[in-house]
Amino acid sequence: MPAHFTKRALVRRGLVALALAGLAASAAAAPGAIGLVGAKKDDFQTAAPYAILIDVETGTVLFEKGADVPTPPSSMAKLMTTEVVFNELRQGRIKIDDEYMVSEDAWRRGGAPSHTSSMFAPIHSRVRVEDLLRGAIVMSGNDACITLAEGIAGSEAAFVTMMNQRARELRLTRSYFTNSTGLPDPAQKMTVRDLARLARHIIRTYPDYYGIYGEREFTWNKIRQQNRNPLLTMNLGADGMKTGFTSDGGYGLVGSTVQNGTRLIVVVNGLKTAKDRADEAKKLIEFGYRSFEPKPLFAAGQIVGYAKLFGGASGSVGLIGEGPISVLNPKNAPERLTAKIVYWGPVPAPVKQGQPIGNLDVYRGERVVAEVPLFAAENVERGDLPRRAFDAASELMIGLFRAAPKKLSGL
Repeated sequence: MPAHFTKRALVRRGLVALALAGLAASAAAAPGAIGLVGAKKDDFQTAAPYAILIDVETGTVLFEKGADVPTPPSSMAKLMTTEVVFNELRQGRIKIDDEYMVSEDAWRRGGAPSHTSSMFAPIHSRVRVEDLLRGAIVMSGNDACITLAEGIAGSEAAFVTMMNQRARELRLTRSYFTNSTGLPDPAQKMTVRDLARLARHIIRTYPDYYGIYGEREFTWNKIRQQNRNPLLTMNLGADGMKTGFTSDGGYGLVGSTVQNGTRLIVVVNGLKTAKDRADEAKKLIEFGYRSFEPKPLFAAGQIVGYAKLFGGASGSVGLIGEGPISVLNPKNAPERLTAKIVYWGPVPAPVKQGQPIGNLDVYRGERVVAEVPLFAAENVERGDLPRRAFDAASELMIGLFRAAPKKLSGL
């Protein structure tokens, strides 16, 4: 697809604006917070005070409302707990068959005596990581979460430190955790945008474990419990992920559905009843599939733009997506799309083919609707000494006249 490029020199960051042929407005949109996309806001309403709907493949935001307001995540915080466990498994630091003991604290605060959602694991029993994960995900067991936390980190407090560290690594910038369970704590907060980002990360990164979220029931200690996710029984193609409720946070849900090869994530929070939670999540999902269609932007392997190199045999390197690049676009949308290639630059050579370089931020109007990773299209070796010296001198002179860039945001 032909595209027009305008380069802007920025301190330690490359930013290339491009107009998507046939889709773009005459000027690139300014960076800003993600908002409702599609036609007019009045075209769709939800009773949920906090909500977001995204496409998993492209990260396109289809709808949002109060998406950046930190609120109590309730048991939806268990998504962060399980992500830490999945990451430990992936790194080989723990094994799925490892067994952890249910401490008195885990049993008392999260088990039968707690009168909260529980796996009902007996005190001082030893439970495999795989079963604890099902207890935490399917049963929403607080005892399972505390047992995992203590088994992995030695204490729940140490595990919470791991949760917050992983949150920073995953760019969950408005999330803060104080426990592994989601039990009420005034300091524990997440936004629905961060919940959607976390859910998307889990789906894309841990396909071997994601199936647990869609299991309808689990039996432990001779007690069978149903998955609390109402979407699983609504014939929507749902296969995850987590519900939550506390008196201060209200009713919330993170759901994921697949229809005709398109996977959506919906997050709602702050609703008054479990029925409202189910109804509003369903409305959002149906709105997404009814109102949007894929819009191809670049074919697989097609050069999207170029990143400036420092000290390379070539002065730039082509950028491509991981595969075809597309976004979900409102049907009969009047608005055009613009996009910006954003990267820290100039990029030092050598560069390897497939090396992550930056992102393609796609805007509809002034809103970021997708953030697509971009990679080097080819190998570029280091240049000879005269070339590296020239680049160094050029960078020094240009740097004197550069202005600091604004930080772009998006999902």
